[in-house]
Amino acid sequence: MPGEDLRPELLAPFLARPERSGVFTDFDGTLAPIVDDPAAARPLPAAIGALRRLEARFARVGVISGRPVDVLAEVMGGHGIGDHLYLSGLYGLEVLDGAARRDHPSAAVWRAAVADTVERAGRELPRGVLVEPKGLSMTLHFRTVPEMADEVRRWAAAEAARSGLDVRPARQSVELHPPVEADKGTALLAAAGDLEAVCFLGDDVGDIPAFAALDHLGRAGTHVLRVGVDSEEAPPGLAGLVDILVDGPAGAVGVLERLAL
Repeated sequence: MPGEDLRPELLAPFLARPERSGVFTDFDGTLAPIVDDPAAARPLPAAIGALRRLEARFARVGVISGRPVDVLAEVMGGHGIGDHLYLSGLYGLEVLDGAARRDHPSAAVWRAAVADTVERAGRELPRGVLVEPKGLSMTLHFRTVPEMADEVRRWAAAEAARSGLDVRPARQSVELHPPVEADKGTALLAAAGDLEAVCFLGDDVGDIPAFAALDHLGRAGTHVLRVGVDSEEAPPGLAGLVDILVDGPAGAVGVLERLAL
């Protein structure tokens, strides 16, 4: 069973006091297999079942993703996940916590700049590059045209200099974000609050700040569990950042199921 090599001491605080524990996970590449069209990504059915069981027992269960929260809510809610699932989108620029929706206070003024960059990308970038507007940010995907990767990166760097947006590398893509302090690390710290035990599962370069946030929580006395999800596209050194490295979304589900026992 994936995740069966998890040491008992890593799981014990979660299983002993789930009402003081939280489990958080990335979406793409962790709950859902990577696909060419981001709009087609769906979580593994077993992931949905595990999240339902976790949500019923744990203090907080959430998805922290680069996707907009509206997309996360539609995809996860459509599978019957409860109203208490914590959703953090766009690397913490958007949060949906139960019925409460909030955006990063410094990001809203950049919405027009992002929209302008989306329009320019659609006009100026070659056919085959997928321009994904996300409201407060945007992503340029070159997964299906890898030969254009350098051109896309150069365009993004020039556009960032023109617009004031920040460039962030991502899996087979480049993202443009408002220049505000928000990433999966700040998002995880905000979600974790004063929980006694916190777990995060992630697979990509964008998840590295979340693992660093767990390091910070661990030094402060929180019990933490860092789960890396391996793939051919995993960032170098991922194994050295985590407590356990599992194989793909199926491995991630195995860990969730162990926590949900």
